[in-house]
Amino acid sequence: MDNRVNRRSFIKKTILAIVSLEIGYLFFDTFRSKTTKNDKLLFNAGKTNAFEKNKMYPFHSVKFYLSVLEDGGILALSIKCTHLGCIVQADEKGFLCPCHASAFNKRGEVLSPPAVRALDIFPIKIKNGEILVDIHHPIKRQAFDKTQITYA
Repeated sequence: MDNRVNRRSFIKKTILAIVSLEIGYLFFDTFRSKTTKNDKLLFNAGKTNAFEKNKMYPFHSVKFYLSVLEDGGILALSIKCTHLGCIVQADEKGFLCPCHASAFNKRGEVLSPPAVRALDIFPIKIKNGEILVDIHHPIKRQAFDKTQITYA
């Protein structure tokens, strides 16, 4: 009996091994913990105790402002004006749109038009004292609601 492996047999076995590894990975990926996978998609804004109450902190590279309210509640507000998408600028009272003069308060509510709806928000999760922001899933909203605030 000849135990030598010919080229065709080698290629078949190699392809079978690669396909088996891929199927194994897909099976493993399906059943592993989704929280670990999802936490990797969240932006870590920092420790909850690093932010002062009643202030706004810009995170322009990931397109949101972290608004820490008077009572310690936190909102992650989009930097895009809901009128035409211009980048809003923060001041001590809230946000101003330099393009068409829309104004928003610290909760993202419209104070003056032409914008007709509140700034979009990003979901926030507090884990181990860290503020984690889901920058991949903005939430469009018509108005502010207390349920949108996250507390540490």
